[in-house]
Amino acid sequence: MIKRIAAVAALIPAMLGTAAGGVSAQSAPKATAAVVTLTYDASQAGQWAGAITQAAQNWNAVVHNVHLQPASSPGSADYVYKATGGWPQSTLGPVFPGGSGEVQLGQEAVDEGYDLARVATHETGHILGLPDDYSGPCSEIMSGHGPGPSCTNAKPNAAEAAQVDQNYAGGTSATRPKPHQVVIDIWHNPVLARSH
Repeated sequence: MIKRIAAVAALIPAMLGTAAGGVSAQSAPKATAAVVTLTYDASQAGQWAGAITQAAQNWNAVVHNVHLQPASSPGSADYVYKATGGWPQSTLGPVFPGGSGEVQLGQEAVDEGYDLARVATHETGHILGLPDDYSGPCSEIMSGHGPGPSCTNAKPNAAEAAQVDQNYAGGTSATRPKPHQVVIDIWHNPVLARSH
């Protein structure tokens, strides 16, 4: 009887397609797509440098399929940040490696009292493929100027992070051409405008 039990015990793993004591092939972890690394150039961003660093950290902390980092040389960046005198505006992505995205960080938003890190994180959201949602709450980074200058939240929420992860879920791909659109964000405070 003991020999029969031992024989059956030896056959069970063979019948299941695994070796005795081994792990089933079905329980092996699935391979994940490579993380897309996007590089940026902030050499023309002036006073926005710290806000850009914070924006990259804010996105990197919540997304898994894309990673933002400074380019090794300005000419090799996938997108650039530039300080301008106008309103913030950005290329609407998602931008992929080898891309040519641009974020213009406008002084007019600063003059209206908006938080630099929030503006930079919001504009970077456009690079990552997120549209504006001005009617959203302060907790939503893509609500931009909608909640007013008192909103200083510079961190994307879980839904925004999930959308960015979905945008980059397939890894890098040359088969994802997208016409370049520019999103102009007028971070205008109507209360301040009426007081002038």
